[in-house]
Amino acid sequence: MSEKVKSTSIEALADSVRACRVCVDKPEKKPLPHEPRPVLQVSSTARICICGQAPGTRVHRSGRPFTDPSGDRLRDWMGIGEEVFYDPSRLAIVPMGFCFPGLDAKGGDLPPRVECKRIWHDRIFAAMPQIELILVIGQYAQAYHLGPKRKKSLTETVVNWKQYFEDEPTAGQAVVLPLPHPSWRNNAWLKKNPWFETDLLPVLRSEVARLV
Repeated sequence: MSEKVKSTSIEALADSVRACRVCVDKPEKKPLPHEPRPVLQVSSTARICICGQAPGTRVHRSGRPFTDPSGDRLRDWMGIGEEVFYDPSRLAIVPMGFCFPGLDAKGGDLPPRVECKRIWHDRIFAAMPQIELILVIGQYAQAYHLGPKRKKSLTETVVNWKQYFEDEPTAGQAVVLPLPHPSWRNNAWLKKNPWFETDLLPVLRSEVARLV
């Protein structure tokens, strides 16, 4: 398949995602409580893909992924600036839910919409076979990308990051590196786990520098 055909395929798929209204018009459970605004970043040349949970309120307003303090911290973890982070030719961003899912009774974000994974995810990753490294942030992304290899908790999964990073991928599969969410809510977790900064982050930054 030529590069031009591959590019057209992923771009057409991204356009379909951005026009998707299934969670409002034909939801599996309760409909999305607002107008859909799917957020993703894909291309036929990006070699790294960031896979998180779903857009928050700020990203829903901006229509651009990680336009919040979590994004600032994630870019610092990766050792890159916005010019690289928002360059789809070098970096893809495919959250488990493409739209802000709304808030629960306590004011926290609801889980990502199940329709996104069911309809789109397998197709998107099949259309980006060039991806070599997938950064999985949070339990929903880890469940999808690690499957039965995921541990019982998010912390245990991240603690065992070397198992996934050093595991030789089969042909056509990317290396998966699990991360905690870069939210300020995880400040206590980061203090309790200093190995994350001393052991994992240097490897992450080295791989990102190699692939972008």
